[in-house]
Amino acid sequence: MMQFTESFPPPHQIPPFPNLKARAWPGLPPPKQLSSFGDANCMEQLLVHCATAIETNDATLAQQILWVLNNIAPPDGDSSQRLTCAFLRALIARAARSGSCKLRTAVANVHAADLSTANHKFSIIELAGYVDLTPWHRFGFTAANAAVIEAVEGHPVVHIVDFSLTHCMQIPTLIDAIASRLDGPPLVKLTVAGATEDFPPMLDLSYEELGLKLVNFARSRNVAMEFRVIPSSSSDGFSSLIEQLRAIGAGAGGEALVINCQMMLHYIPEETLANAPNSLRAMFLKAVRGLNPRAVVVVDEDADFTSGNLVSRLRAAYNYLWIPYDTVETFLPRESRQRQWYEADMWWKIENVIAQEGPRRVERLEPREKWVQRMRGAGFRGAGFSDDAVAEVKSMLDEHAAGWGMKKEEQDLVLTWKGHNVVFATAWMPA
Repeated sequence: MMQFTESFPPPHQIPPFPNLKARAWPGLPPPKQLSSFGDANCMEQLLVHCATAIETNDATLAQQILWVLNNIAPPDGDSSQRLTCAFLRALIARAARSGSCKLRTAVANVHAADLSTANHKFSIIELAGYVDLTPWHRFGFTAANAAVIEAVEGHPVVHIVDFSLTHCMQIPTLIDAIASRLDGPPLVKLTVAGATEDFPPMLDLSYEELGLKLVNFARSRNVAMEFRVIPSSSSDGFSSLIEQLRAIGAGAGGEALVINCQMMLHYIPEETLANAPNSLRAMFLKAVRGLNPRAVVVVDEDADFTSGNLVSRLRAAYNYLWIPYDTVETFLPRESRQRQWYEADMWWKIENVIAQEGPRRVERLEPREKWVQRMRGAGFRGAGFSDDAVAEVKSMLDEHAAGWGMKKEEQDLVLTWKGHNVVFATAWMPA
């Protein structure tokens, strides 16, 4: 678990720089007026100027801004300060990896502690509690489960291929719904994309152990289940999983094939391959279309982290990732262990977006409109969500704090926090 209280030295241990007043920062007050830097807009501007200084190898200016940020954004402050602290840490990590000797020295003078992000490995019970904290994941689970139940109605065999960031936490609720089917439960085949990369939240259980627990749970609900895990990597568009699904004839023999994608597809690289007309994401979706599924559900965070420009990416991430910090501020004390785990995952995401480049930068979110365009281009048409599905989502949101809401955009559902888009859910069938 990340020790937030040790992330940065106390302000009195950081020596002031003698030339702090020598440089003017466009559009900002003099650096000595630290009290004027406390609002989120000003902290965002400081981060932007710092990122620009790092990108231009201006070690002196970068060091000055880092010093100011370190004094006004403690890791145990309010939600805006904690958010800014995470971005500060990410910029330090980026500067530390820079080839500039001056920049590395400047960073060392500001903060010499270990920059690695420690992520907690959850037990099943802990992960269930983590997922239940907010509707961030439950929104997609609820919408997807309703769409799946409707798509496979009447089929004696249901094959679910699960691309999920949260280690099948959606499946028990889906099994409960399947068990209550009026014509009796079908045989359920569950194939899990066992990602070979470690993305938070991480589980302290092997896929085999997880599969055994799910099969036993299904049996307790009088549902016959077969579990299969296929190790696969998002870096190549889950190509090995697609090949194995073809090899076993997924969707053939009368089984209803459903592809459930929960916040995993944005880990597929979005760049176009050399000498190839399409990106890996487009190729993946076309391969899924070739399996002729009954339904495909795509759920992901509604933001755009794909810019190749660091400042643009920083602005996009800052103006989206304030949401998880703000949500937990409303109901979890600052010293809460659950809050530390939750924010540790955000720190990992922010550091990946800001400090990494190339294949190591895997947090490449795309907004709903882009995924809609991709799905249509791959040969799918929107299936939408029924009134019953919408009612289920609304009922789930009633269990959470005021501030969460839902709206419809075309045929899709969008989770909102204080009116801002958070997560989208889309349902598709072959055109």
